[in-house]
Amino acid sequence: MSIKSDRWIRRMAATGMIEPFAPEQVRAADGRRIVSYGTSSYGYDVRCAHEFKIFTNINSTIVDPKQFDVNNFVDISAEVCLIPPNSFALARTVEYLRIPRNTIVICLGKSTYARCGIIVNVTPLEPEWEGHVTLEFSNTTPLPARIYANEGVAQMLFFESDEVCETSYRDRGGKYQGQVGVTLPRT
Repeated sequence: MSIKSDRWIRRMAATGMIEPFAPEQVRAADGRRIVSYGTSSYGYDVRCAHEFKIFTNINSTIVDPKQFDVNNFVDISAEVCLIPPNSFALARTVEYLRIPRNTIVICLGKSTYARCGIIVNVTPLEPEWEGHVTLEFSNTTPLPARIYANEGVAQMLFFESDEVCETSYRDRGGKYQGQVGVTLPRT
């Protein structure tokens, strides 16, 4: 298995693997500074969409992945999301991804956010998974933290195998296949 270069990513994107696709690293937009996104040397930096679910403890319920209470979140649509201290929010990527059958994707948060105490968590994207990626942001600081929509938040690293997997995420009928929007836990 090997990590794939920017040439491979551009070639795969031409087949609809990443939509919309930025073939270069975008560092500024409309004359303003932004957190970069687009193709990098060995990956692709995805952007955060403007849809957020911010965790709240207003209802004092228990967080249970088997019986998840949708009232644990407040929905907002904004260009900037403010995450309360020691809390978290969910969002989704602007990009819709279609992972090839011989590829697995690992996602890591961008250093710009990590250096501010904001952790971006995404589980691996398995072969033949597709959809908008649900992003988990943890604010580990005692201060409110900002997340910027339509800017880079995480880097996807693509690992290609020499052979295709026996059973893909699509073959298994994975519960998050084809997800759009911010997707909450499913069992």
